[in-house]
Amino acid sequence: MIIGWTALAFLAGSLMFSYWIGRLMKINLKTYGDGNPGAINLWKAAGYGYGFAGIVLDFGKGYLPLALMQHGDTVTGFGIIFPAAAAILGHMFSPFADWKGGKAIAVTFGVWSGLTGFAASLAYAIILAVLLLASRRLSKGRPISSETDAFHVVLGMLLLSIYLVLDNYSWPYVLLGLINFILLAYSHRKELIGVKDTN
Repeated sequence: MIIGWTALAFLAGSLMFSYWIGRLMKINLKTYGDGNPGAINLWKAAGYGYGFAGIVLDFGKGYLPLALMQHGDTVTGFGIIFPAAAAILGHMFSPFADWKGGKAIAVTFGVWSGLTGFAASLAYAIILAVLLLASRRLSKGRPISSETDAFHVVLGMLLLSIYLVLDNYSWPYVLLGLINFILLAYSHRKELIGVKDTN
């Protein structure tokens, strides 16, 4: 069952809805902005309506496989890590986008919502909101850079992993949090090391 759910989660994660919506709008997200074929870049390129649709669909492809798996109670313990990570990896390395996918923020929220009934994803959202508010106070109203946003996303997942320990989640969830932290650090590596976009 683990292999089946892992394959399904990877396939769902690899569906590049935001990129395809962009193509329908005659926008190639890979050549727009930072080149990320995900929902945030779609928002910037085509407006909030299409961007919101991309966020919902990218969230859904992480949420549905994991929620169905949890509902069926067919995969438990450390076995949950494989399909959960597969959904995120599917988005990051999509075979439908020449193995170059997005940054996996929306699908990460979807995965944690499906696994924990929205509890962990809500905690992650609160952590990100606190980090954003702290940065805005420190920057005294100056716009938040993409490098700072990336730092928030990655640090926020590390803090979520700590929260999972403190809230007595089982070790498979904590390990998944650390894996998710590594994957987000990889998908945001250019911003974290200060590489400027050349598009």
